[in-house]
Amino acid sequence: MSSEKLATKDAAEYLGLSVSWLNKSRMNGSGPTYLKLGGSVRYLPADLDDWMNGKRRTAIYDFANDNERPAQQGAA
Repeated sequence: MSSEKLATKDAAEYLGLSVSWLNKSRMNGSGPTYLKLGGSVRYLPADLDDWMNGKRRTAIYDFANDNERPAQQGAA
């Protein structure tokens, strides 16, 4: 595992999202996995990539999503 750990600001930049969104998603459990080290929150780039890959979609509506297709495209 890589030892690189990103602070919230850097993780938000990596994802292309705001720090505020990342903080809120951490509170409600909808965001990427994070580490709590002492009083600091850190993110592993691999966890951010996994979370982003889980957000791939083929349709607007959940019932119409073909989640196998994005998984196959990501493996290619």
